[in-house]
Amino acid sequence: MRGQTADISGYRAMWIIAMFDVPVTTKKARRAYTEFRKQLLRQGFLMLQFSVYARFCASEEAAEPHRRRLRAMVPPGGRVRLLTITDRQYAAMEVYHGKRRQPTERPPRQVILF
Repeated sequence: MRGQTADISGYRAMWIIAMFDVPVTTKKARRAYTEFRKQLLRQGFLMLQFSVYARFCASEEAAEPHRRRLRAMVPPGGRVRLLTITDRQYAAMEVYHGKRRQPTERPPRQVILF
């Protein structure tokens, strides 16, 4: 199961994919873009490609607060798409660097606190 703990199903675990175009035509717009990108990183998103970020969540319920925060932080004039897929679907993604196929990013190790 791609390095996850045994109690998290690849069909239940989710990835949130955030794809966006944010205008950077003015100084104010560039600041808004930079702040949006920093917020994504602070929320645990990793950059897949320019303007495409992803975050692993253990379940649909765990993903919802992140989607809610993302909706609230869309910059003025920004175009953002949020896509949620299962870990199994994410693992089936084909990734290429040049002609070489690469593995997809692995979910982070889960930390269990008692």
